[in-house]
Amino acid sequence: MVRRLFALVLVAAVALIVAACSSTEGTTTTTGPPATTAGPTTAAPGTTMVLPRLDGFASTRISIDDREMVVAVADTAEKRRRGLMNVTDLGELGGMLFAWSEDTASAFHMMDTLIPLDIAFFSVDGSFVDRLTMEPCTADECPLYSASGLYRYALEAPAGDLEFTSPGSKLVIDGDS
Repeated sequence: MVRRLFALVLVAAVALIVAACSSTEGTTTTTGPPATTAGPTTAAPGTTMVLPRLDGFASTRISIDDREMVVAVADTAEKRRRGLMNVTDLGELGGMLFAWSEDTASAFHMMDTLIPLDIAFFSVDGSFVDRLTMEPCTADECPLYSASGLYRYALEAPAGDLEFTSPGSKLVIDGDS
């Protein structure tokens, strides 16, 4: 089911790239800058929608334990690099889900990220790996934040919003079973 969501998001991303007639895919694995804030979003279960004010980011519904939220999806190197940099208000979004096609140990930074964030890391089957709180950074060199193990998904949300996550927590992406 995770592969189906990834394929759906990948098709949407390719369509956006083709429509823009350019690709800026990179290899950096840290968060980075959309220069705008997210606006209100609603998505029917099982659908992906484009968030007009987050420059090509799509959204999806997720749940962790009994809590549901709509999140932006960063599933390419460019989107992961941009992340939530320069965003001051997530609007109705609960956060941003970073997704990789393979397990990773990529580190995150908070350069030019304006709001404190929690980050929770999950394995390919949705099992909890780790959770950290990250502070905004405007210095030339910012600290790196790494999970205690390999992960497939990282969820960023405003600081305090992911405090409920723990080793028993399970991430479910809409459409997965």
